Amino acid sequence: MIIEGLQKLTLLDYPGHVACTMFSHGCNLRCPFCHNAGLVVRKADNIIDKEEISQFLEKRKGILDGICLTGGEPLLQKDAVEFLRFLRSFGYKIKLDTNGFYPERLKEAITEGLVDYIAMDIKSSPENYYKAVGIQDIDIEPMKESVSIIMNSGIDYEFRTTAVKGIHTIDDFKSIGEFIKGAKKYFIQQFIDSGDLISGGLSAFSAEETKVLLDSVLPYVPTAQIRGL
Repeated sequence: MIIEGLQKLTLLDYPGHVACTMFSHGCNLRCPFCHNAGLVVRKADNIIDKEEISQFLEKRKGILDGICLTGGEPLLQKDAVEFLRFLRSFGYKIKLDTNGFYPERLKEAITEGLVDYIAMDIKSSPENYYKAVGIQDIDIEPMKESVSIIMNSGIDYEFRTTAVKGIHTIDDFKSIGEFIKGAKKYFIQQFIDSGDLISGGLSAFSAEETKVLLDSVLPYVPTAQIRGL
C-alpha cells in the first residue's frame, strides 16, 4: 500500500474518535473539485513505509483510538485489504473513505470485519456522474453495487456529496436522494478551494442555495444534513 501522507491527530475525520489520518496515493477518478490533486495526478513521493507506520501506531496506543484511511482512493490498490488487516492488528477502530468503485474489495473488508465506519462519496446524480468525476464514459454500476453493500452491511456509514456550482444542480440532489433513499446518514458538503485542485475556476453554493439543495433530498433521506456551514 502506498501511503503518502499522515496526519498525526484529527478530531474531525473520524466522527466521535481521536484519530490519525493516512492518505493513500492514486485514484481512478479525476473529479475537477478534488482537494487532494497531488495524490491523484502526480507521481508518488515522500512515501511512508510500513515500518514507520508500525512504529507510529505502537507509540500512540492509548492516545489515538481510530485510524481514517483516505486518499486518493484506498481501494484502488490491490493490497488494500491486506493493509487494512495490518492496521487492524494494532487494535484501532478503522474508518474507510471510498468512492465505491471497488465493491469486491469493499465487501471483503466488511466481511472480514476490518472496518468500523465507511464514508462513501456520492459524486453526483447517476445520470450526471460523468460531469463530477471527469470521465465521460464512466461505468457507475460498481458504485451502485457499493451503495447496496454498505446499506446492507450492518456497520456504521455515511454518504456525502461535495456541492460545486457549475457541476451540480438541484435536480442532481433530488436524484441523489432518490438513489440513496432511506440511507442512515447523508451530508451535503460545502466546496472549499484547497489550492490543490485538479481544475480551477470552481465555486461553492451560498448557504441559502445549499439549504435549497438539502430540501430536495430530505423527502428521501430525512436525516440528511449540511456539513461545513
